[in-house]
Amino acid sequence: MNTDDKKKFIIEKLIGELDLPQGAYEKAIKRYEDLGDWLSRDDSSLKDYEPHIFAQGSFRLGTATKPLTGEDEYDLDLACKLKDGIEKRTHSQKDLKEMVGKELELYRGARGIKEKVKEKHRCWRLEYQDDLSFHMDIVPCIPESGKRRQDIFESLTKSGADEAIAKSVSELTVVITDDRNHNYRSISDDWNISNPEGYANWFERTMKKALRFDLMEKSAQVDDVPLFRRKTPLQRVIQLLKKHRDIMFAEDEDSKPISIILTTLAAKAYSGEQDMHLALTNILENMGRLVNSITPRVPNPVDPGEDFADRWSMPKYSHLKLEDNFWSWLEQAKNDLSLIENSIQPGFISKQASAKFGIRLDEEVLAKGLGVVSSPSITSTPKRHEVNDENKPWRSEK
Repeated sequence: MNTDDKKKFIIEKLIGELDLPQGAYEKAIKRYEDLGDWLSRDDSSLKDYEPHIFAQGSFRLGTATKPLTGEDEYDLDLACKLKDGIEKRTHSQKDLKEMVGKELELYRGARGIKEKVKEKHRCWRLEYQDDLSFHMDIVPCIPESGKRRQDIFESLTKSGADEAIAKSVSELTVVITDDRNHNYRSISDDWNISNPEGYANWFERTMKKALRFDLMEKSAQVDDVPLFRRKTPLQRVIQLLKKHRDIMFAEDEDSKPISIILTTLAAKAYSGEQDMHLALTNILENMGRLVNSITPRVPNPVDPGEDFADRWSMPKYSHLKLEDNFWSWLEQAKNDLSLIENSIQPGFISKQASAKFGIRLDEEVLAKGLGVVSSPSITSTPKRHEVNDENKPWRSEK
């Protein structure tokens, strides 16, 4: 086995241990489909508003990873879009959120869920405590007005997007509830905007363009969790980078680089490599170059005026050192992966996989795959190369 093949083998072994078990995906699908059916039932107070439940975030993108420990819960992010009859000029954010919350509480009772529905800033949380601890965060939303969608369309076309794509993406823009908004209780045009469906479509097109996937259009009102059975190198690499990030910031989660930044930069850096090792190498080499020197530092690909990295420069988050932590994480990820993929010592690889990625790799399997003999003489730990930063911003005190 040559050097490149050994690197490929090691990275594929790492990535192969990241995905959620099949049962988790199946249970997630059943649960949110059941919720969609509930909200559309004949006596639902939301039925006339055409409720549409859809997955967003890592489940929708196929980049979710196993929880760090057996005590942690699986997290499924959903949106509940009321497609008709609710507008910013007729209802406040509080009105919308409470309408959805009322039906969720009825659903909880009907399904025998012990924990009451919990209110978060933007969403409602349903807690499942059975054979698989699970929570669903449901964000209430409604379609954005035509003017704002037109603004986003023009912004997208100016940034180089195809007009047909810009139109389809901008039409999916929604406004969401957030009780931190000073107009939360008032009828106002001041709502936060979002576009999880548009972002998912952009992410899927990125893979489709690079890998020539023939993705089928979805028309059902309760969508399938997309792409969770069709794992691409891009999705796998994002899973690996997120897991490394989670381990690195396990004791300081508020300071970690957020997933939307990692996902966006990785997708933009991806060049369609079929080989996961090559994809990982390319993404780590280029994602830092895609951070703009001026705002928006990491623009939302479906709303170029939005900056995913806006908190980097906000004074109230300065103590978290968010930008410093992003660059420290990126450098550490490069170093840690280089150490692992350039080693032929099964013991060292196994220990580093556990320490840096929370992944258990069998030493005997590694030894066989690498074509070496597993013995104490080859499991000694070589000299470690760390990012040289004694203060380690990811461990900074708050």
